Amino acid sequence: MKIIILGAGQVGASTAEILSREDNDITLVDHNTEVLDALADRLDIRVVPGKASSPEVLVQAGVEDVDMLLAVTNSDETNMIACQIAHSLFNTPTKIARVRSPDYLAQPGLFCNGAIPIDVIISPEQVVTDEILRLIEHSGALQVIDFADGKIRLVGLRAYFGGALVGKELSELANHLPASHPRIAAIYRGERAIIPNGKTVIEVDDEVFFIATRDDISAVMQELRRSKEIGHRVIIAGAGNIGFRLAQSLEQTGFQVKLIERDAERARRVSEQLEDTVVLQGDAADEELLREENIDAMELFCALTNEDEANILSAWLAKRLGARRTMAIVNRAAYIDLVQSVLDIAISPRLATVSALLSHVRRGDVKAAHSLRRGLAEVIEVVAHGDRSTSKIVGRPLRGVKLPPDATIGAVMRDDKLLALDGDSVIEEGDHVVIFVTDKKRITEVENLFQVSAAFF
Repeated sequence: MKIIILGAGQVGASTAEILSREDNDITLVDHNTEVLDALADRLDIRVVPGKASSPEVLVQAGVEDVDMLLAVTNSDETNMIACQIAHSLFNTPTKIARVRSPDYLAQPGLFCNGAIPIDVIISPEQVVTDEILRLIEHSGALQVIDFADGKIRLVGLRAYFGGALVGKELSELANHLPASHPRIAAIYRGERAIIPNGKTVIEVDDEVFFIATRDDISAVMQELRRSKEIGHRVIIAGAGNIGFRLAQSLEQTGFQVKLIERDAERARRVSEQLEDTVVLQGDAADEELLREENIDAMELFCALTNEDEANILSAWLAKRLGARRTMAIVNRAAYIDLVQSVLDIAISPRLATVSALLSHVRRGDVKAAHSLRRGLAEVIEVVAHGDRSTSKIVGRPLRGVKLPPDATIGAVMRDDKLLALDGDSVIEEGDHVVIFVTDKKRITEVENLFQVSAAFF
């Protein structure tokens, strides 16, 4: 696939790195020649320096015969103008843009061919807010991802001593949960990925990814770790777009929310827009302030400012002072591994945004795609099409399907039901199949597995 990426920031560079490893023709456009040169030396991509919304620069990038334009610069206006130009002058088939401002996102009918022709809008703030809300819903999870329109979820968590299944074979899961069909999709033991089978034994500190219906998630989690009651007292540090949106969502569902914002004017404006949230003007890394607000009685502390260092410091302090669980936004990839041992969860807006983009880039009828483990692994939801004569997977028993060695079928959803799977299970036309791929280099092989032959058409 031929793709132009506008913007060589964290999202643009990460997307270019992922897609360039998968036999795509990638051209990256940015005004910063030093950044482009560094990426060109490291990645198999073409770079074009210049203004992303310039028709001349877009022509130099090859927009006339490109399959997709990804506009992910730091400017909403530049992204929108670039998509407009690509549509009006070059009839680019697919245009995806990152748009941050709530003022634009709140306007119905703004993004369509009759106005600003953008096929897919990516809002990083909303993506991150949704991720945090899922993590709050499932206390103890490290990652929670929706599939099949939210009917099933992939959950990652760490196995703790005392869990009913820890130290036992996975085949025993069926004995504990006879009415459901949860599947362990992958296990990470340190940095080593394990494709599980019924004989696999879960060990303490394993990072386990399982797939289950939303109603069954709590029951499966209790088998892997001591259950924790969901608390409803939360402190949020940072009243930016993410902090504000999170506070709005939580106060509407009965949470007791306190929001700390350093900027006095921003704190005043936010307090006028929130109904039940207590808005405090101050420094979230102020030990005295946290003690005054009873940090030791809080179930959750979320550090969501724009500064990594401030987020890490305030969350670490909140944890030391007794907060039950801490989350922090961490933008720099180099910090992620460092803070995982100190905080409960480090959230990467960069990886969350890249994941939101991937489902629109993957070949085939892909409904969702998410990057995992700092971009080293991926899980995708794809709809199966064809029949035994036109497909490599439809109409065949799973034991006869030649999956890549680093991939496993985590779940099959048929008619809104999660199926019990074994070697004799057969995938049918229209099934939603969730594939866990521990090595991103195998993604192309998985995509090819779901391609149908020309006879299907």
